[in-house]
Amino acid sequence: MKTWLITGCSSGFGQRLALAAAARGDRVVATARNVDAIRDMALPFEGRMLALPLDVTRVESIEAAVATALDTFGTIDVLVNNAGYGLFGAIEEGTPEEYRPLFEVNVFGLIEATRAVLPTLRRNGGTIVNMSSGAGIAGSGGGGYYNASKFAVEGLSEALSGELAPFGVRVILAEPGPFRTEFLGRSITMAANEMPEYAASSRRRYRETNDGKQAGDPDKAVAVILQAIDADEPPLHLPLGPVAHAIVERKLASLRHDVDTWRDVSIDTDFDNP
Repeated sequence: MKTWLITGCSSGFGQRLALAAAARGDRVVATARNVDAIRDMALPFEGRMLALPLDVTRVESIEAAVATALDTFGTIDVLVNNAGYGLFGAIEEGTPEEYRPLFEVNVFGLIEATRAVLPTLRRNGGTIVNMSSGAGIAGSGGGGYYNASKFAVEGLSEALSGELAPFGVRVILAEPGPFRTEFLGRSITMAANEMPEYAASSRRRYRETNDGKQAGDPDKAVAVILQAIDADEPPLHLPLGPVAHAIVERKLASLRHDVDTWRDVSIDTDFDNP
């Protein structure tokens, strides 16, 4: 039996992971900024699912939730950093009032939640699952701010993986493509300053035509994440779905092309031997 702490459980992958973990007999600390949104979810699992308020932008809220989790269950074996949202719009369209809060939640909130749980994980071992995205693998026009926040999660997670391996703590980057969650609805903010110059790369039409029609089955993705958590050697990078895998393949091919094409010029940058 594992004990989980999951952020952002009011919808999407966070909610589905909490339900799946509890349904298989694990203990779950499900959290959300508005705890009223998840109280009913915990009722069928009385004694094994604890619903707590947790706002990842407030350190005191994180620390209180972690302390209650430890007081109740004694340990945390799995931390899932799921809380987050998206911002679509060209870089020039975005404003500080729009993109700074994105990083407060997607990056700095994840960092603070991780730091709060690390002392327990270092003592006992365990797993951190950071919810990234196909957008964390490769950038694309109209999604640059969201790309940047998820690229930060990728770099942080790769560093954590090396730092925590000696303590028996594994890190998994879940990198879903488009799945039929509420992400394109309630979890996306559009830059208010819509500029006609960027109409060709705008994500507005994509959002309007794809919300609720994504091909990905989130329950199947959750089953893969559970399998990775239970594995003796889980992957650091876990692309989920054919779109995410295609993004990976294109990124690898593009990177290999640039490295090979410019190798002879760009590699010759050391001091000449005396």
